[in-house]
Amino acid sequence: MLGSPLQLILWGLGVAAVLEGLVLALAPRHLGAVLELLSRLDMTRRREIGLAVLAVGVMLMWLAHA
Repeated sequence: MLGSPLQLILWGLGVAAVLEGLVLALAPRHLGAVLELLSRLDMTRRREIGLAVLAVGVMLMWLAHA
């Protein structure tokens, strides 16, 4: 399936692009509301949210690989 690390990276970037494109295509109004909410948060809270999402993503990748 995915042999080299480069193929895996490209596959991951492609999946991310597809998901972001779906959000923009299917729910642009909701995306605007989320971005507005994020803009009102302080930098520390944004970083905490980013780290939490990163941790969930790594766990999902680990589960998919196992």
